[in-house]
Amino acid sequence: MLRTLIQTIAGVRFPLPALIRAMRPKQWAKNVFVFVGVFFDGKLLHPSKVFTSILAFVIFCLISSAIYLINDLADIEKDRLHPVKKNRPLASGALSPRLATVAAVLLFVVSLPAAFVLNPAFGFVTLGYAVLQIAYSFVLKHIVIIDVMSIAAGFVLRVVAGAMVIEVSRFSPWLYVCATLGALFIAINKRRNELVLLAENANEHRASLQEYNLAFLDNMTSLVTATALTAYSFYTFSAPNLPANHAMMLTIPFLIYSIFRYLYLVHSKNLGGAPEDIVLGDKPLLISLMLWALTAGIVLYWPVVFPSA
Repeated sequence: MLRTLIQTIAGVRFPLPALIRAMRPKQWAKNVFVFVGVFFDGKLLHPSKVFTSILAFVIFCLISSAIYLINDLADIEKDRLHPVKKNRPLASGALSPRLATVAAVLLFVVSLPAAFVLNPAFGFVTLGYAVLQIAYSFVLKHIVIIDVMSIAAGFVLRVVAGAMVIEVSRFSPWLYVCATLGALFIAINKRRNELVLLAENANEHRASLQEYNLAFLDNMTSLVTATALTAYSFYTFSAPNLPANHAMMLTIPFLIYSIFRYLYLVHSKNLGGAPEDIVLGDKPLLISLMLWALTAGIVLYWPVVFPSA
């Protein structure tokens, strides 16, 4: 009844399913980076900290959805040239640009003040994230190298926001380095997938793609992969809040397999355009990441739960 009333007042058909799809709820999985702070700072057993992190996650989901709407509004014509993106609600005509604009504004009006109420420092980081993503949608994604660095910065800001909102006390700086390199790994392979998928039409979809080639992107991937594994290894035996027996090093094999599996899917299956689809859609990769998280959790929280063991 409420929906019918809204439709009557607006005088237009309200395509709720199309709007929800345009908000890309599947890509909210990227916002799990917000939980890095509460997990690795050893605060997972503190209900108040976990609840605060969940609220931060919800805020980032709302912010992300607003950004996706803005990005799709800016790229309607280019998305229509893409074999996959042409099916997005705005590009396909299932959602009107006017409604998408109103929804994006409302999402910002709700989420940004909520971020500052939750924690002022978190609010400023969230605002910085929103500004960066808007700049990416209109300018940065057209600049070679800066485009992938901007994507990576978005992931890192999620980690920073998650650390700020719970006011971490034992969070290792190495994790910021690992998050940066991991995000670059994802962003570079995203560009590679676009280059392969669009082939000769790549330049028409995004100007920066004409500056890339597979050899260059593969060299970037190799450099970032090696550096990421090195940085994570340093974290496992040098972070001050980890057990003195260096048990966190047990998580390294799971990380190595996860990276190799991701590369296999990118190079052999031509995936990589949607990282969340790779992670959620590939069972070996998902299992490996779950084992990595489980092992890390045991190493971090076993001494807390069983202090005399």
